[in-house]
Amino acid sequence: MYKLLSLVIICNISILFGQKGNTTPAFDFLIQYANCRDFAISKNQNEIYFTLQSSNGDVSRILCAKKIKNKWSKPQLVSFTTNHRDIEPFLSHDDLRLYFASDRPLNDSVTKSKDYDIWYVERKTINENWSKPINLGLPINTEKDEFYPSVALNGNLYYTSDNENSLGKDDIFVSYWKDNSYTNPINLGTAINSNGYEFNAFIAPDENFLIFTGYNRKEGLGSGDLYISYKNKEGNWQTATNLGDQINSSAMDYCPFYDTTTGILYFTSKMNLVTNKPFKTLEEFEEEINKYENGFSRIYKSNLKL
Repeated sequence: MYKLLSLVIICNISILFGQKGNTTPAFDFLIQYANCRDFAISKNQNEIYFTLQSSNGDVSRILCAKKIKNKWSKPQLVSFTTNHRDIEPFLSHDDLRLYFASDRPLNDSVTKSKDYDIWYVERKTINENWSKPINLGLPINTEKDEFYPSVALNGNLYYTSDNENSLGKDDIFVSYWKDNSYTNPINLGTAINSNGYEFNAFIAPDENFLIFTGYNRKEGLGSGDLYISYKNKEGNWQTATNLGDQINSSAMDYCPFYDTTTGILYFTSKMNLVTNKPFKTLEEFEEEINKYENGFSRIYKSNLKL
């Protein structure tokens, strides 16, 4: 839980990030939710999964919205949700497996929550129901927290953990998919990780770049910022760079998801653009404090060419 890179930002910054009151949500139906985080969209652009939480995060559920006749349905709880904390959905590239993190116990007969593990559900076709959740097990899951799964096309799994091989606090790890099983996790090293907190990593389908959150870094804009690292020709990760103030705010910016189909970066932010000024009416005051970018955990989007 920067050296400016060569990316082209093609969004209208004045609409998305620059002017108070004009920041738009990722989707209109998300406006109603004051505390949501993390995001995944299917390859056919017809399913969206995200996490909705109580104000303090103690209660956490995964929701799904579906596009029906070109309109988004009202979000519903996923079939596999429980009274434990479920977060951070990620769809496989064929949309037939959904990974997520949860503090649910391994055995249904146990009621007490445990540390976070990575789980998944499966379906045979995109029109069928999800299976019961399956724990990824060793060597991924340990007695420490494992969360924010992101899977490349070749099956390699990138995730966050505070296990014994961490350089400090939370670090980002990779476990390679070989011979139908996962290898022992490898710390991504100092180009990505530090003795602080690095978490919520999104891996490009071809593993060419990695977007993640670095927390409270010296060169940061405050709290958590989104960073990106590219692989060089030798396949090594380059020192991560900050995505800059066109994306990051002085508040927590986290949970990135890059849609390679549309070139849109989705992310969660607690940015606060509320202005303290004289208010003539209660309605004017309410409008200001209740606008989308008011410090709550919200999902935003930016068109990026990476």
